Amino acid sequence: MTTAREIMTGGAECAQVSDTVSEAARKMRDLDVGALPICGDDNRLKGMITDRDIVMNCVAEGMDTTTAKVADYAGDEVVTIGADDSIEEALATMTRHGVRRLPVIDGYDLVGMLSQADIATNLPEDRVGDLVAAISAAPSNG
Repeated sequence: MTTAREIMTGGAECAQVSDTVSEAARKMRDLDVGALPICGDDNRLKGMITDRDIVMNCVAEGMDTTTAKVADYAGDEVVTIGADDSIEEALATMTRHGVRRLPVIDGYDLVGMLSQADIATNLPEDRVGDLVAAISAAPSNG
């Protein structure tokens, strides 16, 4: 059984709850990623913010990205996967919640990020189509 830990991208960078949206956007640009986990002062996962959240919920509403905090634009629910969970469980979780990325948790610690692409490159070819179809049909939640 292949686990999330084996195929994830380790060392996930966080935006802090007190960061501005502009700071998060710059971090996304610098890391070449479309989503960041949001961590609190205790370094525990508090949410996720995506490039889509920034554009649709902050920029499009005319908010000042230099003063708006990422905590105000993060999704309500954080969907995660355990580091030792199977890629099949990760696929089911992504499909169920309509997300393309999952923070990978070991206990309470954020240990990495798992993307749709990570799973697609590690699934048997006959299962990749199922993944893409399921995720593409779901509402875009990052």
